[in-house]
Amino acid sequence: MLFPEYRARRLRRTENLRSLVRETHLTVDDLIYPLFICEGEKVKQEVKSMPGVYRFSLDTLIDEVISVLELGIKAVLLFGIPSKKDEIGGSAFASDGIIQRAVKTLKEKFPELVVITDVCLCEYTSHGHCGIVRNGEIDNDLTLEQLARIAVSHAKAGADIVAPSDMMDGRVARIREALDEAGFVQVAIMSYAVKYCSAFYGPFREAVDSAPKFGDRKSYQMDPANSREALREAYLDIEEGADIIMVKPALPYLDIVKMLREEFNYPIAVYQVSGEYAMIKAASQMGWLDEEKVIWETLLSIKRAGADLIITYFAKKAAELILKRGK
Repeated sequence: MLFPEYRARRLRRTENLRSLVRETHLTVDDLIYPLFICEGEKVKQEVKSMPGVYRFSLDTLIDEVISVLELGIKAVLLFGIPSKKDEIGGSAFASDGIIQRAVKTLKEKFPELVVITDVCLCEYTSHGHCGIVRNGEIDNDLTLEQLARIAVSHAKAGADIVAPSDMMDGRVARIREALDEAGFVQVAIMSYAVKYCSAFYGPFREAVDSAPKFGDRKSYQMDPANSREALREAYLDIEEGADIIMVKPALPYLDIVKMLREEFNYPIAVYQVSGEYAMIKAASQMGWLDEEKVIWETLLSIKRAGADLIITYFAKKAAELILKRGK
């Protein structure tokens, strides 16, 4: 059909017409809210490079989660900031660790809340790497045992989902084995299956003080130039027992999200990371972008590419926008 027989603008004329033929819909059920948990009392400390994002102590965390639930958000992803770090990240699997206590607190007060925990060593190691260092390199297989211990400790505390973000080979299989052996067959794994070695993680590393003290993470996180490798990584994690696979970051890798959506029928999560958040906040604060419109457009683009779940620091704002649009 050619113009004037076909006029695409006919269905764009009013908001009600546009809504009738809208192909992609964003709902509160799509959102996962990341939270940074630290030691202390009455702490609500803003992350300098992430305006509007805070580190919470356990007491202030409660009020934040109440506000999250009131908006209809059903899931949170927890990152811990320990008071002490060492070479092997020992506090990551301590029964009285910051995340273990946070999980227990949240599940006791909000049993309906879906609690997801980050399983990694970078926040807990003195060197800032995601694994155990031996002779200047990351020892993959030795790290697997630590990750398994962390995952089991989170499950014992009450976590619903554990999310390994380390990018060690074989970690999903080892974690699944450890969870099952400990009797936590019901605890799901959301694997950071396709995690790129990205420049967009900078603000997060400030938030949890996890920047590597030497070298970089290129030997274990993916090369941004590669896409076919993403399929191999996702296949491996699914074969090893992942229940949900994740792509991280979001906007620079929507082609990867689309590719995985076409290949797999597993749930796909996408993480709109700290650098993406910081860019939008900075530009909107300068008056260069309309923050609400950009939040909406970016989250829609992630969903349109094929994501089922979106981890975003904008979750609360997005939920407010969804509720506003629903009225």
